[in-house]
Amino acid sequence: MGMLTFDPKEEAVAKVHGYLLGAIAPRPIAFASTIDKDGNVNLSPYSFFNCFGANPPTLVFSPARRVRDNTIKHTLENIREVPEVVINIANYPMVEQMSLASTEYDKGVNEFVKAGFEEAPSQRVKPPRVKDAPASFECVVKEVIETGQDGGAGNLVICEVVLAHIREDILDENKRIDPYKLDAVSRMGGNYYCRSTPDSIFEIEKPLQTKGIGVDGIPEPIRYSDVLTGNNLGRLGNVERLPSDDEVKAMAQDPEVKEMANRFGNTASTYRRELHKLAQKYLEKGETAQAWQVLLQDPEVQK
Repeated sequence: MGMLTFDPKEEAVAKVHGYLLGAIAPRPIAFASTIDKDGNVNLSPYSFFNCFGANPPTLVFSPARRVRDNTIKHTLENIREVPEVVINIANYPMVEQMSLASTEYDKGVNEFVKAGFEEAPSQRVKPPRVKDAPASFECVVKEVIETGQDGGAGNLVICEVVLAHIREDILDENKRIDPYKLDAVSRMGGNYYCRSTPDSIFEIEKPLQTKGIGVDGIPEPIRYSDVLTGNNLGRLGNVERLPSDDEVKAMAQDPEVKEMANRFGNTASTYRRELHKLAQKYLEKGETAQAWQVLLQDPEVQK
């Protein structure tokens, strides 16, 4: 396959900016509310944002210098005057209003009013929070790191969370944030956003409690399958052990596996392919143990 390769120093900043934002996606959004020394409130979204620690709880976002004219954002001006910020989390029910708040209004214009948001007073910092946001984090600014002085340069605003607000209606029965109820949005390139819909949310078991055998521990006839994908192999490699002989023998009596053996047993390549396709179905359902039991019926593995 072809590959576009370029040196950022040899391309226009706008072009580099576009490729970065298009490729590094989706990005979470910091809907940041700040205030200046005269009490003027500003509200603006930033997708150069993430969480960088929990002790102390640390969030970092970057109101970058504008590419087109190298000016800085009102958010950054405010933080330099009053080093506090509330980072609100935006979700789908408010995404259009959030986008409207990104309009470059004149300094002193309150985007809460322009975008139709209601202010809620913060308890530890001066800037207000967005009342209807699913989560808001009151922060003090610990440091601002400038990455450059030219258009497109970042300003890393390092924030310590001093008080958090989480709406109870986005929590599950264990008081954890439910991603289905959060309905989060994230930023892509250009005008594109991404929504965390039920169809787009999936689970992958974290390999923290166990040490998986790894892809290199998968028998070669399976590892070099022309059916199984890299994702399939990654899941197969996240097991501590292969099924026992008894488990493999029990799967051989499964009606679907028996029928497959009867139909394709005399054609080794077709039989292997059908076994791998069946195992892939199990993997897509999250049934990794069953997938392994099917794959180990492969005559090439059993040699």
